[in-house]
Amino acid sequence: MNRPASAFAPAAGAVRPPAWLRWLALLALCAAYLQGGLVKVMNFAGAIGEMQHFGLAPAAPLAAAVIALELGASLMILCGFYRWLGALALAVFTLLATLLANRFWAAPPAEQFMLANAFFEHVGLAGGFVLVAWEDLARRAAGKAA
Repeated sequence: MNRPASAFAPAAGAVRPPAWLRWLALLALCAAYLQGGLVKVMNFAGAIGEMQHFGLAPAAPLAAAVIALELGASLMILCGFYRWLGALALAVFTLLATLLANRFWAAPPAEQFMLANAFFEHVGLAGGFVLVAWEDLARRAAGKAA
């Protein structure tokens, strides 16, 4: 069966998930950032400590910026307000954070396996955000609402 992929395009377009299921999928994608931002708000000293642990300074303003990014971009995605921008912001943030926090190539051998898994999981998460941005921009170009 050597049909071109375009032969399946009409059938694939007809299988759109319900809006509530799409929103739940976006919520799941943003869940770690909502949880992380809220935990940092509730324990700002801990958020500052996290910045210091990774050698980032000035720690307090950076912690506040991370909170604003995690919560703000997640809300943009969930509300559909410049969803593409929120998704790209979280994609870039995720890649930068994983390059900083999951440096498996520089870790002791006993830690490399877990860090490599976390690294590639975060790369996949960033890819998911890129797909959200791509889909949102395509929907906007087609004149469809978020």
